[in-house]
Amino acid sequence: MIYPKKLKQGDTIGLICTSSPIPQEREALCAAVLEDMGYRVKMADNLSTNYGGYMAGTGEVRGQWVNRMFADPEVDAIFCVRGGDGSSRAMEYIDLEVVRRNPKIFVGYSDVTAPHLAFNQDCHLVTFHGPMVSSNMIEHFDPETAASFFEVLNGEGDVPFKNPVGFPLETMHSGIASGTLVGGNLSLMTASIGTPYEVDTAGKILFIEEVGDSLDNMERHAFQMRAAGKYQACKGILLGQFTRCGNPKMAEYDYLACFRDILGGLDIPILYNVQSGHEFPMMTLPLGAGCTMDADSQTIVFHMER
Repeated sequence: MIYPKKLKQGDTIGLICTSSPIPQEREALCAAVLEDMGYRVKMADNLSTNYGGYMAGTGEVRGQWVNRMFADPEVDAIFCVRGGDGSSRAMEYIDLEVVRRNPKIFVGYSDVTAPHLAFNQDCHLVTFHGPMVSSNMIEHFDPETAASFFEVLNGEGDVPFKNPVGFPLETMHSGIASGTLVGGNLSLMTASIGTPYEVDTAGKILFIEEVGDSLDNMERHAFQMRAAGKYQACKGILLGQFTRCGNPKMAEYDYLACFRDILGGLDIPILYNVQSGHEFPMMTLPLGAGCTMDADSQTIVFHMER
């Protein structure tokens, strides 16, 4: 795997929107929050474009901005301003050869799962499931979120995962496993099946999170992953934040109960309560990096082999 160079003060960060737009007034706020941290900023011109009511421009526009930021020699890192919807439409326009030739820090989560999968699997680039500028950094960049972000972004050697204080990791199934970390948003991983960037879980540690889905629909996605053999192929599973995924029909049958059914019979380590996803604080994960999980001691370590 290729680890991008570390982020340092004075570096230039390219801001892109692979999915849904932000209000125009937040563009300046996005630039300001990064400039206040000591970075320079280059902004794509489609961040507040409204196409179809939920996309920041056509798929081609969004894909071309990914290409331009990777190809730009002045840009040291690429941060997504938000997730939302529509990244799948942009995927066919992303030039993976440009990404391979210009490996850089790439940060996002949620609908950004699709680019993560392609960059990890086809470009062998380590990317970061971490806070986004508009969604997290302007109002919600608390000290624990910030510490995790910079520790993982610039990590070297063995980097222990740290949940926020008061959020212990919990064991669903015991065991120890090591493998490359892969994953992201459940519905996006399900949508990747049958595409050129289909999630590959073979011999890997699979991370899963979700937001705003009814439990019955979430179950549909989760069982499709099982039917496709994605859980059976992996070495271990990390369950992250499942935000607003309640069950109004029977509250006690929650996402954990559902996953106990879905993952039943798998003799692999499974940890849950990994605080990464759509809640705050939000911890950063290095997708594509080596990972060792110990469900007996409730520990996770990333192997940042720079």
